[in-house]
Amino acid sequence: MGPGPSDIHPRVLNAIGKGTVGHLDPYYLQTMNNLQEMLRKVFKTENELTMAISATGSAGMETTVVNVIEPGDKMLVCINGVFGMRMADVAERAGAEVLTLERPWGEVFTAEDLQPILDAEKPKVVGIVMAETSTGACQPLEEISKLVHANGGLLLVDAVTSLGGMNVEVDKWGIDVIYSGSQKCLSCPPGLAPISFSPAAVEVLNNRKTKVRSWYLDLSMLSSYWSEDRVYHHTAPINMTYALYEALRVILEEGLDNCFDRHLQNHLALKAGLESLGFQYNADPNHQLPMLNAVKIPAGVDDGTIRGGLLKRFGIEIGGGLGAFKGKVWRIGIMGHAARQNNVLTFLGALEQLLAENNYEFSSGSSIAAANAAYATNA
Repeated sequence: MGPGPSDIHPRVLNAIGKGTVGHLDPYYLQTMNNLQEMLRKVFKTENELTMAISATGSAGMETTVVNVIEPGDKMLVCINGVFGMRMADVAERAGAEVLTLERPWGEVFTAEDLQPILDAEKPKVVGIVMAETSTGACQPLEEISKLVHANGGLLLVDAVTSLGGMNVEVDKWGIDVIYSGSQKCLSCPPGLAPISFSPAAVEVLNNRKTKVRSWYLDLSMLSSYWSEDRVYHHTAPINMTYALYEALRVILEEGLDNCFDRHLQNHLALKAGLESLGFQYNADPNHQLPMLNAVKIPAGVDDGTIRGGLLKRFGIEIGGGLGAFKGKVWRIGIMGHAARQNNVLTFLGALEQLLAENNYEFSSGSSIAAANAAYATNA
């Protein structure tokens, strides 16, 4: 129940243990085709250039940036947490002239925030994090996307934590470049990074004047392997592809809307339980993520003692704060296969026991009662 990797669905664990075939075997090539089709459904896009990069979500970030940025290009990065900061670092290493716009951690950006710098600088690319894993904040994208396109730019989105746990509308929202990771709400082991490029982004890629600064992540070559040409580029992670394939099947069988609702209902119950104990959420109340619950650690509660007790005595992992939030925030994940009622109630019961042992005052059983009431109300 940390910020990722999440619990792995048993079907996914079974799939990853299947027999390995060659990366150009007809069976594997058909698996790639089917994987692409399922990724398009989860991303809600018709983009032809949709695939899984053979690396983790951070490599998905680097892939998207280095393929649309050439040395000297302006890229505006919106920073309201750790992963916005990381995106800016990646853009600088790619040779971009990096412009940054910042908001306090836990807050989100509006189109009005971006308007002045877009008017003045006309950046080629605007990068923004949809689900900021360090703060629990959920970033609205539609109005910002319209503004970016009105100023002639491409919108690049980090959906590492959001994909599979909440609605992501690549085509409807006009997202040009998007990346995610296999290990969050997709409930797959870390190791693959789903990405998708719009036709406008593909045009930028095809008209580059310089080589992509990463050979391994160069989509002009990778796309030839994922297309009908099947031009060899690298030895793909066969069994990880099996795992992601099965993870996507699990989500689509449940139904995207049902999956999103499951994450939301468990979030609302967990939130009710935590608030009954005096915990406050870090993110703006109107923009809180369902799958990543970032809560402020109350006075009198020792971070290491409680998190250590949860792990050692109850086998429950939650995440600590990152960067400026280290020691101040817990990041509690209810992602993918972990987004289940029994997990929420077990966590709250274990937390109550540890808090009581450490002389934190609260009404015993209040969090369980509040969570159950939320389940009943929101059913």
